[in-house]
Amino acid sequence: MAEIEAGGSKGRRVNVELNLVPFIDLMSVLITFLLLSAVWVQINMIQMGTSFYSQRDDQSPPPVPPPFSEIVLKVDVKQAGYVLTIGKQIISLPNQGEIFDDVGLMAQLQKAKQLYPGKMDGVLAVGDELPYERMVFAMDIMLKSGFPTISLATGNP
Repeated sequence: MAEIEAGGSKGRRVNVELNLVPFIDLMSVLITFLLLSAVWVQINMIQMGTSFYSQRDDQSPPPVPPPFSEIVLKVDVKQAGYVLTIGKQIISLPNQGEIFDDVGLMAQLQKAKQLYPGKMDGVLAVGDELPYERMVFAMDIMLKSGFPTISLATGNP
């Protein structure tokens, strides 16, 4: 029990009972939450095919790369327009005024698809100063041209 001295000349002591039930309720809820959330916090290791911790399997063949994987197809979307890189060939498609040359990009991508019909992947790099919609338009053009596997590059192209 707690005691509180009442101010005054007599110096009387007043007995006060503290209600500890809300505090105990709070602590039981916090302990339950701690125990339940501690189960989900674990340190995991990403398992890779041949890592230091797993045994090597020499029986399995190496993975086969997709066709034309050595050919780089990259679309840079810049403020000045599109820059298409196919292998070592660089094609610049400048803006016509303030309008991006979407038709020209689609035509060039379709030519690349005719040259490399098995190629399915491409990289898209968009400048940070451009709106999000411009990236979506460029992705749509790549999809319509036959390149469904699109990787996004970060940073200013």
